[in-house]
Amino acid sequence: MSILIHTHDGGRFALEPKPGDTLARTIFLSRLWHGVPLCSGLGKCGLCRVRYLKDAPEPGREELKKLGRDKLDQGWRLSCLHPSEPCEIELPQPVRSQRAVRALAQKTGDFALAVDLGTTSIHWTALVDGERVATGQELNPQTGMGSEVMSRLAAASTAEGRFVLRALVTDRIAELAQLATRNLGGKCTGLAVSGNPAMTYILLGKKPDDLAAAPYVLSYAGGDEKRLGAGLPPAYIPPLLAPFVGADISAGLTAIEYGGSPQYPFLLADLGTNGEFVLALSPDKRICASVPMGPALEGVGLSFGRTAGPGAVTGFTLTPKGLVPKYFDASGTPVNGMTGTGYLSLCAVLRTHGVLDDTGRFADGATPLAAKLAAGVGTREGEPVFEAADGVLLPASDVEEILKVKAAFNLAVSALLKAAGIGPGKLKEIHVAGALGEHVSASDLETLGFLPQGCAPRTVKAGNTSLKGTELFLTDPGARGFAEGLSATLTRLDLTDEENFGEQFIARMRFTHVD
Repeated sequence: MSILIHTHDGGRFALEPKPGDTLARTIFLSRLWHGVPLCSGLGKCGLCRVRYLKDAPEPGREELKKLGRDKLDQGWRLSCLHPSEPCEIELPQPVRSQRAVRALAQKTGDFALAVDLGTTSIHWTALVDGERVATGQELNPQTGMGSEVMSRLAAASTAEGRFVLRALVTDRIAELAQLATRNLGGKCTGLAVSGNPAMTYILLGKKPDDLAAAPYVLSYAGGDEKRLGAGLPPAYIPPLLAPFVGADISAGLTAIEYGGSPQYPFLLADLGTNGEFVLALSPDKRICASVPMGPALEGVGLSFGRTAGPGAVTGFTLTPKGLVPKYFDASGTPVNGMTGTGYLSLCAVLRTHGVLDDTGRFADGATPLAAKLAAGVGTREGEPVFEAADGVLLPASDVEEILKVKAAFNLAVSALLKAAGIGPGKLKEIHVAGALGEHVSASDLETLGFLPQGCAPRTVKAGNTSLKGTELFLTDPGARGFAEGLSATLTRLDLTDEENFGEQFIARMRFTHVD
């Protein structure tokens, strides 16, 4: 018995069921959902929906909330919530993330390739004679095997899982090099790849047992070159600094400190699926910490979350006429969801006008304009929601996910400042990097309590510091030496070691900064 699949364009496929896997993972591994930003088992994104043509399984509560009774009666289900068993299903047209490629200069010839390997996305640049000539970003092709770090490590716990995960990303790096060869007329002569420890272990095919369960340790520390595949030069892997503070942070610090002139003390907050933080007190004294944040800020795992691309809402402003969305571009593509910055922007507008209270509950607002805004609050399948734009909703459950991210960020910042014995007023700079590093509003972060009041003017939207540092490793020999000396200057905080970690986290589950 097989899984019989009918695709939206008339295709027919038969897949072998895989006991122990979900139906979504089986479909993902068939490459039918290549480039689809799946939340991988959370039941949130709805992008794995399928229609059973017969014998539809009983739906769960999350499916009722996400799909509605009418769709369930028609046989629609979320395949991430059902086992990989024989069935006959129909797949709608996939909602894929866009691959963005941009030419920066006209130079051609041999090139070096810098890669920032994130849990959710991949960013890269090609350099000719040290000059950036092309750049791009896309969804990490591993995402369907786990949307956050621990689920990805669980997928890598078996030899088969490691082989599949590694091949997905090494094949893509090889394809990027081939693409650059065709367009630049040269060969890849240099390669550097920065990622968090989990992504680095998976890239190298290493068994991740020491990262998958406490006590977390690093059996591999980076700072050397590794072969990733035929046709590619050896890849420089920057130093890993702690079990969940990786090469992306050593690259980021290299970009800020070696490649710039920061004022100490400063905070580097790299906001991705795994939040990584460094408080740099001086050129030779630093404290680091990490905290799981999930993929929400990268537009994955939320009910209407999308990665940046045509049709995505990236922010909101409130005018006398009402809420006005800002879009990724002016292509006229139908609205299909909101990016992480779109979610933060919307929550900040609602919070500013009292339509969200500090606990994350919807409220009536305190002014006529706020009351007009609050008219967008309703319910869907019994859950409070706010209608944001063209059918895109902000459900209460998504607000809760944003609060979890805020609490994690707030907890890490509080712990680092406490360990250093300084208050937030002493920080000269706050560098926000990672998924939100180019586009997030510092005032939104302050409004929602990520940052203490008064910090917005000192906040630097640092962009992708990991990629900037990775480029330096290919163009400046001194950059590698700087990065390889960082470990000796670091004190590492393990936030989960604290007895009252859970209490501290819950105390910060509000849209107010808690010291």
